[in-house]
Amino acid sequence: MNESDLVDVAHAYYVRRETMTAIGRRLGVSRSTVSRMLDEARSQGVVQITVRSLGRAPAELRRHLDRLGVTCHVVDVRPGAAPRARLEAVARTAGHLVSSLMDDGHSLGIAWGTTTSAVVDHLQAKPLREATVVQLNGAASSWSSGITYAGDILTRAAAAYDAHAHQFPTPAFFDDPEVRRLLWRETSVRRILELQRRLDVALFGVGSLTAELPSHVYAAHYLTDADLRELREQEVVGDVCTVFVREDGTHADIALNERASGPTPEQLRELPRRVCAVSGPAKVPALVGVVRSRAITDLVVDTPTAAALVRHLDSHPRAAARLTG
Repeated sequence: MNESDLVDVAHAYYVRRETMTAIGRRLGVSRSTVSRMLDEARSQGVVQITVRSLGRAPAELRRHLDRLGVTCHVVDVRPGAAPRARLEAVARTAGHLVSSLMDDGHSLGIAWGTTTSAVVDHLQAKPLREATVVQLNGAASSWSSGITYAGDILTRAAAAYDAHAHQFPTPAFFDDPEVRRLLWRETSVRRILELQRRLDVALFGVGSLTAELPSHVYAAHYLTDADLRELREQEVVGDVCTVFVREDGTHADIALNERASGPTPEQLRELPRRVCAVSGPAKVPALVGVVRSRAITDLVVDTPTAAALVRHLDSHPRAAARLTG
């Protein structure tokens, strides 16, 4: 195959974001042939993929996080940057990190949300064989099926790796815990749950009851006013994959979690890499709770959020002790 053919295929895949299947159909070749051409383009230097170096966390923050096995990547943003600009900076770095962790045969789980939607926009396209992308938590509510919102995130992520996408068509929160237990016995649902248990990489954000950019789960009618009052009464600060946590990381006795569709922190801990992207100092109490639950291996935050996290831990010695104990 000549260099012009490799350039054409590489441009179609990396720039125009066509799938390998679509490229193969246009050229009259198989998907595996397109994959080999992309590999050849990389080996000949037609395509060069680089992963930007990630910033290291301040020493004070590393001391707090190291004992929990959390690697923190801090994204430098200018002072006074708007929330959307900070989110984009974090999403760009998190997208590069996730792509660096993905390889042939790997599976990526994604919890839908405002932050993960932004991260998916910055996943670096790379051809992978037999890769899968799996939805981590249900998205349906009384207002919407959630298929369009969650499906769009999943589809865009799958396109980056030419992967197979697996949706999880269940409610984000069930009305009755018993209904969830029954549905979890269905073969089609058990298949997705099994895929979730075998993930290589998980990507999620942190939902917060108080944030500059409202978390989708709190702003899109997933919870009633009574639900929100109950969460505040139980000292809930936020959620991970729509499983609610307190600032000390506890979550098992929170009643609403019996109705949640997402994986618990204990289930997330079984996965090799769990990338959490967070932007905004207002999310710090929720972030502390999620970190304390040990759900995270890789944390990506902006500099104002990292600084606020250090201040919060230093000014709450009991919380800091729980975090590092």
